[in-house]
Amino acid sequence: MLKDSFYRYAIRITLPIVVQNLLSATIASTDVIMLNYVGQSSISAVSLAANYTSILFMILYGIGTGVTMLASQYHGKGDLEAVHLVQGIALRFSLGAACAFALAAVLIPEAMMRLFTPDPELIALGASYLRAVSVSYLCWGVSEVYMATLRSAERVTVCTVLNIIAFVSNILLNAVFIFGLLGAPKLGVVGVALGTSLSRIILLLGCFFVSSRSRDIRLRFSCIFRSNRILFGDFLRMALPALLNDVSWGVAFSLYSAIIGHLSNDAVAAYSFVNIVRQFGTVLCFAVGSASGIILGNLLGEGKIEESKAGAKKLMIMTLLAAAAGSVIILCLIPLILAFADLTPEAAEYLRKMMLINTYYIWGAAVNTTLIAGVFRAGGDSRFGMICDTVDMWGYALPLGFLAAFVLKLPVMWVYFLLCTDEFVKWPWVLRHYFSGKWAKNITRSDLYEGQA
Repeated sequence: MLKDSFYRYAIRITLPIVVQNLLSATIASTDVIMLNYVGQSSISAVSLAANYTSILFMILYGIGTGVTMLASQYHGKGDLEAVHLVQGIALRFSLGAACAFALAAVLIPEAMMRLFTPDPELIALGASYLRAVSVSYLCWGVSEVYMATLRSAERVTVCTVLNIIAFVSNILLNAVFIFGLLGAPKLGVVGVALGTSLSRIILLLGCFFVSSRSRDIRLRFSCIFRSNRILFGDFLRMALPALLNDVSWGVAFSLYSAIIGHLSNDAVAAYSFVNIVRQFGTVLCFAVGSASGIILGNLLGEGKIEESKAGAKKLMIMTLLAAAAGSVIILCLIPLILAFADLTPEAAEYLRKMMLINTYYIWGAAVNTTLIAGVFRAGGDSRFGMICDTVDMWGYALPLGFLAAFVLKLPVMWVYFLLCTDEFVKWPWVLRHYFSGKWAKNITRSDLYEGQA
């Protein structure tokens, strides 16, 4: 494999993304580790409140996908002006979404928490977290779009360095504010949110620094106010389905938490831990998925259609290997997590079974992520994924989960198992679309600036 130039290129793009994903998973797990010393309720409250962060992430990820779909192909074509125009269009949407979430977190945090749990203690803790973390949403709306632009231009190493800085800052600041180190107040749950917000500010400052030193890929706020009718239309046509896809997926996955959250506090605590474990198991898988969009997008932008199809096959091989590695990682983590987690016996048993389920669940997630969010979107094909995920999660998984939990009143683990069948239900349609090759298209325009001022 390493003798193949495509694999070497793919690994070079993938490894920095692996580091970024690993840092993200480590930050989340570190929060849980620190809160483990505060109490099980703190872990549960932050886990539920963080669903809104996950939803915003899906929105920003969908917008970033629109950037990747268009900017990677225009970068492959050598049109940097179009790359910056795409960035400006994306910033309009990302800042709008970030402002909306920040305002909601400040004004109605209790109402937001009631959607996930009826427990007064969890509502109060989660509301305090949401208020304090609201500032991070605004910074995130800018940094996520700029880093998506950098990744589209294959500057993944720069993004990794920025994420490392944010990671170190987050860990140190969380420790300071959770435990009251260095003379700071001991804030617990609020300390997690404050550390997150400050680290996002540091990340944004890092983006400004990189932009000031870059000769080509800059963070240009002026592009927000520039219009290009053709490019805006393409962004809406391609990015909007991706955005709706990711939001639909994110909201549906958050409702999984709501279903679990209404079963018992023990189930929520176990679910909080297993989500962190799954992140470590899918680090390699999702990195390959992200790299797929960049690699294939640049190839398609250069007009190399057949090369992109051949590359997609090799990326699928990498995905399967990554899924196998992820399963082993989760198996190895089971005894370590159970020994560390300060949970009730019932919550610990839930956690053990949930982790075992995830040893095979990540195979479904890995294949679907690489194909839907990577391969298909590289050619501008985001509509298929939107339809597939929406029908699967809203027409199958959520109704099944609500039926199992609240009508049939099945045990917690049966409810969780049924929710974890969602990825495999859509495999026949996803694989059929992949093998059809209809996704492999060059979506750049030669008439982009005609009639523009």
